[in-house]
This record gives sequence, structure tokens and C-alpha cells, in this order.
Amino acid sequence: MSKITAADLEAAIRNVPDFPKPGIQFKDITPVLGDAALFAGSIDLLASHHADSRIDAVVGIDARGFIFAAAAARQLNTAFVPIRKKGKLPYKTIEENFSLEYGEDTVAIHEDALQPGARVLLLDDLLATGGTAAAATKLVQKVGAEIVEIGFLIELSFLNGREKLNGHPIHSVITY
Repeated sequence: MSKITAADLEAAIRNVPDFPKPGIQFKDITPVLGDAALFAGSIDLLASHHADSRIDAVVGIDARGFIFAAAAARQLNTAFVPIRKKGKLPYKTIEENFSLEYGEDTVAIHEDALQPGARVLLLDDLLATGGTAAAATKLVQKVGAEIVEIGFLIELSFLNGREKLNGHPIHSVITY
């Protein structure tokens, strides 16, 4: 296990003002991803407390969540399952709509991606308003799996995204 701390990661995250639109302070994680020690440390901080748990799959949310979920699945020696945007998965899917600031979007999971009763760690890079994560939790539950924890590298707590996650255990490495 690395000795990277949340403070080390936070120091590397770049704030990009007015991206993608004026007034937004974008949290750019690419400096973390571009440093092998920081990237490994981020995975340790997201997944290491599950090393002795029975996690059957790590589910990642399209798209940056894939980065963390796939690496965490490898570290935990378990399956990786993607939740993708509508129309991106090739087999039969279950879908969930959710609201965005302006409009709606849909995420999907293969109907056979998880076994009923599977214990799941759900990961994404960022928790903002919680719409995407809430839709992902509904998909995991629709296929009959159990969410052990929902993890995020970054949580923007002032946007109250936790409120949409129905009391599921949440672990955020960095909170702004």
C-alpha cells in the first residue's frame, strides 16, 4: 500500500476556472493520473479498506469512473463492470434516466452484468449533484446486486449530491 495521502492528491488536482462554462471551477484530475505514485495512491485510498471484504465486482460509471473502477477491481482481484451512456453497450441492457441541469440523460448496464446478491463497490471520479450516481445505484439494484459502498475521488459537498444516494455508505477521498 502506498503512503500517498488525500492531501497529496488534493495538492495535485488542478483547478481550471470557467470550464466548461463561466462560473465553474473544474477539478482536473489528469495530474493525478499522470503520476504513477499518485494514481496508485488514489486507488489505495478508494479500495484498500475493502481488501478483506467480499466484493464481487467493482462497477464504474462512464467515463472517468472506469479509470478508478478498473484499477480498483484489479487491486481487489475481482470483476469490473461498466455502466455506460445509453447506446454504448452491445448486449441487452437495463436503462435508467436521470435529470441534468438542462435536460435528461440515460445510463445502462448489461442485464447479466451482475449476479443477484452480488456485493458491489460503485466508483466514480466525482460526486457533484448526484444524478448520475443515483441512476447508477438504481441500475445495480435493478439487476439484484447489493451496494456495499459508493466511492468518489472528489466530492463537491456544496452541491448536496449525497442526498440523492438514499443512505448508501459513501466514501469520498477529497471533499470540497
